[in-house]
Amino acid sequence: MKHEYYYYNKEELLKAPKIPLIVMEDNAAVFKSMADEMVEEIKRKNALGENTVFICPVGPIGQYPYFVDMVNEQNISLKNVWFINMDEYLTDDKEWIDKEDKLSFRGFMDRTVYTKIKPELVMTEEQRIFPDPKNLTHIQDMIEKLGGVDICFGGIGINGHVAFNEASDTMTPDEFLAQHTRVLEISKETRAVNSIGDLNGALDDMPHYCITIGINEIAHARKIRLGCFRDWHRSVVRHAAYGEKTAHFPASLLQDHPDINIKFTEFVANLPE
Repeated sequence: MKHEYYYYNKEELLKAPKIPLIVMEDNAAVFKSMADEMVEEIKRKNALGENTVFICPVGPIGQYPYFVDMVNEQNISLKNVWFINMDEYLTDDKEWIDKEDKLSFRGFMDRTVYTKIKPELVMTEEQRIFPDPKNLTHIQDMIEKLGGVDICFGGIGINGHVAFNEASDTMTPDEFLAQHTRVLEISKETRAVNSIGDLNGALDDMPHYCITIGINEIAHARKIRLGCFRDWHRSVVRHAAYGEKTAHFPASLLQDHPDINIKFTEFVANLPE
């Protein structure tokens, strides 16, 4: 069956999306916008004397250099900020991959974010949270304790996954949305796409397993901000904005969220001639 929305031009794409769409000039504009929103929310919550709680991705990652620079230049305290990272790769024994592995999201956040921020500004290690295969309820418990997630930042995968909430053709939307943090096998599509982006196509060296925050935690964030900028995001954005709500494409299940948008580039908005 042919899906008409995959072939929408920019004008058709922006006509009546089920998720608000924001077209930006280029990758840098998308990433800078995400970083700006991170900083603005932290400053707002700091002024109120309240905690800031984000769900954060490692993909997209272009926002982090902008974020680090703004925090350091403006001396923004992160002492009351919690970063809950979306996911991490696991070994075949369902353990975290080594932090020194180039694929490790924990290692990435340390190298690119936490060690780049002035020590007097950065949050404590206890506030840098990753889903843990040995403590599956920790994130859910922390979110409840902290009063909910302010903003979930992320991207959309080739099969519509947000975090590593891989698509399902057997679950109903309600069943899928009920899922919390868990260990799961990564789909062939995701392994292939990630191997191209991260390992120059070395598919055999891509992990088979991961741990991911649940779509339930994402769907209950007060705001959801998704960034798309790759060539294959052209179809992903169109599917998310116009497809039916099904677990076959998890991002579609966020269409009813009260405060969500997808920011993407002119490149994604325009199809090749």
